[in-house]
Amino acid sequence: MTRQTQRISLPSPSAGTDRYLLVHRYGAAEAQPKAYIQASLHADETPGMLVAHHLLRKLDAAAAQGAVSGQIVVVPYANPIGLSQSVNGYQLGRYDLAGGGNFNRSWPDLASLIGERVSGHLGEDAAVNIAAIRAALRESLAETRAAKALDQLRLTLAREACDADLILDLHCDDEALSHLFLLPQHWPEAQDLAAELGSRAVMLAEDSGGASFDEAFSGPWLKLARMFPDNPIPPACLAATVELRGFADVSNALAESDAQAIFRVLQRRGFIAGDPGPLPALQCEATMLDATDSVKAASAGILVYTVPLGAEVEKGQLIAELVDPAAENPASARRAIHAGTDGLVLSRRGHKFVTPGQTVAKIVGRESLPHRTGYLLED
Repeated sequence: MTRQTQRISLPSPSAGTDRYLLVHRYGAAEAQPKAYIQASLHADETPGMLVAHHLLRKLDAAAAQGAVSGQIVVVPYANPIGLSQSVNGYQLGRYDLAGGGNFNRSWPDLASLIGERVSGHLGEDAAVNIAAIRAALRESLAETRAAKALDQLRLTLAREACDADLILDLHCDDEALSHLFLLPQHWPEAQDLAAELGSRAVMLAEDSGGASFDEAFSGPWLKLARMFPDNPIPPACLAATVELRGFADVSNALAESDAQAIFRVLQRRGFIAGDPGPLPALQCEATMLDATDSVKAASAGILVYTVPLGAEVEKGQLIAELVDPAAENPASARRAIHAGTDGLVLSRRGHKFVTPGQTVAKIVGRESLPHRTGYLLED
């Protein structure tokens, strides 16, 4: 079956303008298993859009050979609102400038949305329960209405993703190595994804505190299992935030490699026929997200790193300095920044002038940190 492409209209921001989502579909509607892949929900994170471009070419070839099983949905840009937000030549795609906040935070609680609808309709067969929950999600979201542009965008994306077995939400960090965010319940099941993408870190959290897109679709299965303990409800949606290195890591070579990795994952999981070849070796172990230290700047200044990305550091080790450009005496202008845990320097800040409280690095450790509770993500 060839690719089917749909333009889904979104509310117009003003007279004389249009917005829409482009959605590419392979396979029959509502077929299972279903994979859903989207790029650039944070619209200024460009690598995922180029990966989607390369992936579509591979999926087209597979579809032409009749190799697609189930259903694969690709949204090459998930956020036309953010894509349109440019101020003085700078794209501002992480936050909704109309006041809606971070595009990848505060997604709705779908378990609460369908709890009453599925009550009394679940039994002792896990497969039947999965089908009932997915039907309830589709029906409830079809009935939901939204007025604001951001709410309509979220509703549209949720309708596309709600019944997927596999969700890949493609993002990137500032300066970073490839890494994943997952539920603990999906490890080690997701080892194939981490191995194929060459992830240098896999960070696990059942609730990272921000109601992010991936947790909006993987989390309800855990909540429903607790709401209905007498009915078997497995974690049937493996949703991952895939961080494709950093903002500047945009090239055909990298995008082709990442697209091929995702294609092989789809083969391994039965969405596409064919032999993906041997699974690459894992490059990391999975760790809990609360073991990753977000190192903050204590004051304003020019950020000068003393260790590279990928360095293994020890707690207390100097990793950067802040240079105060307003210091009258250059000899006292530098303030040391130290690692708060043993671990891997996973990400660094690209813009080198920082203000107090901004994250300057993430260090992936192995032991949970006492101060890492509640909200575990970056704004």
